[in-house]
This record gives sequence, C-alpha cells and structure tokens, in this order.
Amino acid sequence: MPTHSPHDSAERWFGRPAESLPPRERRVLDMIGLRRPISTELKPRGIEAASLGDRIADRIAVIGGSWGFILSFLVFLVAWSLVNTLVLRSTAFDPYPYIFLNLVLSMLAAIQAPIIMMSQNRAAARDRREASRDYEVNLKAEIEILGLHDKLDRIRDLEISETRRLLAEIAERLERIERRGGIDPA
Repeated sequence: MPTHSPHDSAERWFGRPAESLPPRERRVLDMIGLRRPISTELKPRGIEAASLGDRIADRIAVIGGSWGFILSFLVFLVAWSLVNTLVLRSTAFDPYPYIFLNLVLSMLAAIQAPIIMMSQNRAAARDRREASRDYEVNLKAEIEILGLHDKLDRIRDLEISETRRLLAEIAERLERIERRGGIDPA
C-alpha cells in the first residue's frame, strides 16, 4: 500500500508529472511510495549468468593483464633468444632475427586482443548497470532527505506557532492578574 502518490511526488520533486519522467525516475518514485529499498537489489532484472565464452574471456583478460603473465612472457622471450642464439647456434630452429617468434607473437596478439576487448565490453556494460543503480539509490536518498527537511520544517513551524499561542495565553493571564491586582483563580 503506497504511502505517497508517485504523481504528487513527481510534481513536488521534479516539477513535472510522473508520466513525463524517464523510467528510472518513475521507478525511484514508486519505490519511495512503497517504502522499499533500492539498494538491496543486488542482481539487476534481466541479467543472466555469464556464458562459458564470457567467463573464458574474462579469465584470459585477468591472466593477460597480470604481472605474472608479463614476467613469465619476458622469461619465455629471453629463453627463446638464448636457446636460438647461444645453445643451438648453427642448428637453431629460429635464428636471429627470430621470424618464427615474431609470427607466434603476432598470432597470439591477434587472438588475445579481441578476447580482451570482449571482456572489457562486458566490464563496461556491468559498470553502466552499476552506475545506473547508484544513480537510483542516490536519487532516492536525495528525495528522502529533502522530504525529511520538509517534515522537520513543518514540525518546527508547528512548534513555533504552538509556542506563540502559549506565550499569548500566558501574556493574557498575566494581564488579567495585573488588572485584578492578585492571583488568577483560573
């Protein structure tokens, strides 16, 4: 059972009718009206689990972007050069300028680059979803804080008017007491 009308809230906080608001803002107003949190929604609606290919791409991107991979690859390159230059010398399978190594590295880069880009695209999409959810949470928090400020202002105004009424009543009693020259029987 909603406690606030989304239409009234839209007019109040956005200065427009709810129908003219984007879906995210309408959803936030609905959640405020139902007094339900937005931040507990950990898995966005409509998002399925990652496919096997996506998980493999993510894993390759993690490994390919690590210091362990870089250092082990550096060791591999140095070993390749030493074996083909110093150890095998005249029978080297890839003598200097290491054309076969160049081919292997080019093929590795041709395969690894699109896989890493796939992983980056998924990460960017995930970041956009999280940013959208963060926006909704922040918007709801801002509206709730503004609502609390309004409530506090109304409470303060009521207390001030009640205090003024009591002061006027006390002043009236004092005036009656002074006119009678004694204690007020009431």
